[in-house]
Amino acid sequence: MSDSDLQHVFPGLRYTDAPAAIEWLGEAFGFEPRQVVDGPDGTIAHAELQLGPGMIMLGSDKDDGVDPFGSRAGTGWVYVVIEDPDSHYERAKAAGAEILMELTDTDYGSRDYSARDPEGNVWSFGTYLPGRDG
Repeated sequence: MSDSDLQHVFPGLRYTDAPAAIEWLGEAFGFEPRQVVDGPDGTIAHAELQLGPGMIMLGSDKDDGVDPFGSRAGTGWVYVVIEDPDSHYERAKAAGAEILMELTDTDYGSRDYSARDPEGNVWSFGTYLPGRDG
């Protein structure tokens, strides 16, 4: 696999309770931890979670004013391409995800839904793959 085949954009999110978020994102959306670096006092300094070929990064909100990325838990939005939105939607609902947009067939050929995680980040999942020809 060459570098051009690898993902080059990694969404980053902050969570007030990052350890709980990692567990919930796995249960509700199927993310698997690939790397988790503990911070002080039960926080997460850095985590990488994978779903299919994609990956996100997350960490604990910092309240010491030193974080150059800011402290904004619950303000992110991520779109994730998946193969089977129907079963993914059912999994998210069963885990208690707040569904913001029910499963929808779009006029551009995608099947999507959107949900909010327990800390307020919005997740959209569907079959739309930007850059795909046709």
